[in-house]
Amino acid sequence: GVDPSDASPDEGVVEDLPLIDEKAVEQLAEGLISHYLPDLQRSKSALQELTQNQVVLLETLEQEISKFKECNSIVDINALFSEAKHYHSKLVNIRNEMMMLHEKTSKLKVSGINI
Repeated sequence: GVDPSDASPDEGVVEDLPLIDEKAVEQLAEGLISHYLPDLQRSKSALQELTQNQVVLLETLEQEISKFKECNSIVDINALFSEAKHYHSKLVNIRNEMMMLHEKTSKLKVSGINI
């Protein structure tokens, strides 16, 4: 059976906790910080360097991309010129054919054949 004089399990727990020494907590915290801080600072500077390098890399990439765009526009211009040459030669051929036809019709007219 349960003896009513037995204390409940929660009683006396608060009194059992040792008093927290604030000075000790402060020293422990400082110890932890001093242990991890140098590594964190090194990581921070490494990250900053990495970020700066990335910025430089991005700028360089943008410059290269703009160069490629210029190259593409030059290629387009070249294609345009070659196309223009092609059509010019077609026009010259058509003109020559028209002149030949004109000569032939003129000769036929001279021969007395009505067209």
